[in-house]
Amino acid sequence: MPVLEVSRSGYHRWIAGADARAARQADEGALVEEIREIHTEHRGNYSALRVHAELRNFGRTVNRKRVARLMRKHHIVGRHLRRKKRTTIPDRLASPAPDLVQRELTAGALDEKWCGDITYVQVGPSWPYLACVMDMYSRRILG
Repeated sequence: MPVLEVSRSGYHRWIAGADARAARQADEGALVEEIREIHTEHRGNYSALRVHAELRNFGRTVNRKRVARLMRKHHIVGRHLRRKKRTTIPDRLASPAPDLVQRELTAGALDEKWCGDITYVQVGPSWPYLACVMDMYSRRILG
């Protein structure tokens, strides 16, 4: 029984692939250097998508997921410029709204139970809200 619990054919296959692994690591090192150049050239702003687009413009054929993996592996991070829009500020002193339907979200007849939801949608520089009311029996939007 082998000491490392590796078959003889598996060991020889691993030895035969040493050149291919070395070539792939060298290509990966060259690609990481190109990624670093592009990233520093654009003052650290570019993420994997833009770095991939730049590599494609230079004629380098590479997968976007490979670029993202290499950037993660080598701690190359693009700048996140968008901030999350905070739309509601909870009142810590207010009591929670009562659950009038007791989490029973099915209805036996039309107009027995309605539910609603509200969300904000960015339209240009403003954030108008969108609200809807749905009948729980027919699942149709009422307003």
